[in-house]
Amino acid sequence: MSDWFLDGRLCDCRRVFIREFELLIAIGVFPQELGRQQTVRMNIDFWVPVSVTPSDRDVLDDVVDYDFVRPGIQQLAQMGHIGLLEKLVDETICLVLNHPKVVAARVRAEKSEVYPDCQSAGVEIFRFKQSKEV
Repeated sequence: MSDWFLDGRLCDCRRVFIREFELLIAIGVFPQELGRQQTVRMNIDFWVPVSVTPSDRDVLDDVVDYDFVRPGIQQLAQMGHIGLLEKLVDETICLVLNHPKVVAARVRAEKSEVYPDCQSAGVEIFRFKQSKEV
């Protein structure tokens, strides 16, 4: 888990939080998971510059809300068996960071089923958008 909340680069940004939602997806690497869908709970936080977002919450939701990432996540779910939970989180964070206004993002995901030999059922990634070098 990263200390993103202490990072000074986020000072001039507004955090938008997509509350927990569930996704039914074929995920996992254990033999009993292969080809079988299970519920994954996800949270997404992303940061946009204060200067490009209105202060009115309703208008902010029109500018940056879950709808911009929903098609990409649905496409991932339709790909078939995705493998590791880390892959789903990494692909999701890339989708979020592709939005032109997003500066940084954090994605957390947790599988609904955990097996005894599995140390953790959750993954979290925080990442800044890479600046484009000219």
